[in-house]
Amino acid sequence: MAGHSKFANIKHRKAGQDAKRAKLFTKLTREIQVAAGAGQPDPDFNPRLRGALIAARKAGVPKDRIETSVKKGSGQIEGESFEEMRYEGYGPGGIAIIVDVLTDNRNRSAAEVRTCFTKAGGNMGETGSVNFMFDRIGLVELSADVADHDTIFEAAAEAGAEDVDSNDEFHVITCAPDELNVVRDALTDHYGDPETAKLAWRPKEPMELDLEQAEKIIKLIDALEDNDDVQDVTGNFIIPDDIAEQLA
Repeated sequence: MAGHSKFANIKHRKAGQDAKRAKLFTKLTREIQVAAGAGQPDPDFNPRLRGALIAARKAGVPKDRIETSVKKGSGQIEGESFEEMRYEGYGPGGIAIIVDVLTDNRNRSAAEVRTCFTKAGGNMGETGSVNFMFDRIGLVELSADVADHDTIFEAAAEAGAEDVDSNDEFHVITCAPDELNVVRDALTDHYGDPETAKLAWRPKEPMELDLEQAEKIIKLIDALEDNDDVQDVTGNFIIPDDIAEQLA
């Protein structure tokens, strides 16, 4: 059970340094609204909503904003209509990138995502142009201090997980997409709310980046993640530890 991109460590460190709470809250409340609209407004009967609420609480989204988003999604009060979009393309150096979006204006989002690719020296492709380079997985991350690796390994395996990779900061648990909710809930029962619990993309044959390549790719990803519509960005690369330390 191993094989997690070291870029995750950089993202966590950068999140602690750079994240703008207003943008983060916007992304999280959009997901709550969409999740509530996709099923019942009761998280006990809506696994996606339950996951969205966990993420929002973990980030410190105010309770009233969470409740308003649930009401908007369930139609109790009027709210915007968001749709899920996915954009694919190549960043500098030919790195494959997948961008998942929640938007109320697909034309605006497409134009803004395309601009990010173009400014970075890459290009946005057609649907399906790069997703074959990735596997779809369920991803759960727990803080490293909740338990040791062997304990997490045993609990995750019992819950149905496929993979566990631990480092000084996190336990990274991966599973089949349709097992995400079961694995997340089982681990939450034992260790509290996870740092992350979501569907994710895992590159099949990631490219190892040098410092110059890593700087360019992170600049592109930062630009994409700065957009309110963008929920997640994934690339088919690995940043070695020594490079990651220089970027942190």
